Amino acid sequence: MLAMDYRGPKRVRAVQKPMPEIKHPQDAIVRVLRTCICGSDLHLYNGNVPDTRVGTTFGHEFVGEVVEIGSEVTKLKTGDRVLVPFNIACGECHFCRQGMYGNCHESNTEATAVGAIFGYSHTAGGYDGGQAEYARVPYANVGPTIIPEGMDLDDAVLLTDVVPTGYQAAEMAGIQTGDTVVVFGAGPVGIMAARCAWLFGAGRVIIIDKEEYRLDFARNYSYCEAYNFEEIGDPVVFIKKITDWIGADCVIDAVGAEAAGNAMQTITGRKLLLQAGSATAVHWAINSVKKGGVVSIVGVYGPTDNLIPIGNVLNKGLTIRANQASVKRLLPRLIQHVQNGTLNPKGLITHRIPLAEVADGYRMFSAKLDNCIKPVLIP
Repeated sequence: MLAMDYRGPKRVRAVQKPMPEIKHPQDAIVRVLRTCICGSDLHLYNGNVPDTRVGTTFGHEFVGEVVEIGSEVTKLKTGDRVLVPFNIACGECHFCRQGMYGNCHESNTEATAVGAIFGYSHTAGGYDGGQAEYARVPYANVGPTIIPEGMDLDDAVLLTDVVPTGYQAAEMAGIQTGDTVVVFGAGPVGIMAARCAWLFGAGRVIIIDKEEYRLDFARNYSYCEAYNFEEIGDPVVFIKKITDWIGADCVIDAVGAEAAGNAMQTITGRKLLLQAGSATAVHWAINSVKKGGVVSIVGVYGPTDNLIPIGNVLNKGLTIRANQASVKRLLPRLIQHVQNGTLNPKGLITHRIPLAEVADGYRMFSAKLDNCIKPVLIP
């Protein structure tokens, strides 16, 4: 089968790989119909996540058709079209029983802090992902969800990560009616978080980035204010100034390890890898939220440590909430939002790229070429 293959930082290609096989009675094999390149895939691509091994197939956002099932799979049959959450979850452990599918305690033998994720380094379990013609899906009675009849595959594939992650970012922010919400990062997740903030009652939504094409897209898609941090001076001072020097009620970090905007953070976190990525967005979030406010973090940082102003968290009485999105918990509500037109996931997609051209797709998305917001790969 054709599959994406990681060859080292900034080096990927499409190659022929062996077909995946059933390894456990609860496995399923899925023929991939749509798969995405995610902003967090770029952390792998750029060499920012430890233990990303040569030969890995990335891709944690995919939908497809079930072509084979293990002997213990009872909730799927061949021919079913399914969307596959990016979390690999057993459904039975202490955390899965609480709906924390992104924190499954059984699926990842390589780490204790994170559950397993498709195609996301050996720190997330070492599973191959869905940027391929076929993928093995463990715990097939738990994660894969049958795509509702009539749902566009482009909508369905974004329900595997982008929509749930953006929605959970807004959910974790604890937004109250009339709140001012600031989102750092106008990538697909940040744009979706800004859109979803309105669903929780936000009175004002602001998004901060440095790419004008992203800011224009966010204004139109998320109906929010959008500002270029290279043009407003210190973003923290700017946010305080436009909130009567109080600060935002809630701030969302949708950037993660490759944030720009601070030379020291960039050098130590992105160049020398002395910390787990650049923590610039976390600094801005902590310092621009009001006293007693909430910081919600969905931007991806690698292990192990980051330099953040924890003293300001204490002195301002902040609440920090962070997690990988628990896709399975959120899907019923989000499917309803898509079906009734409240959310339009496929509106984020700007590029559709053949899987055979995956290397060009990564280069374009990483370099922010051609006004690329969200690329989808078509096997």
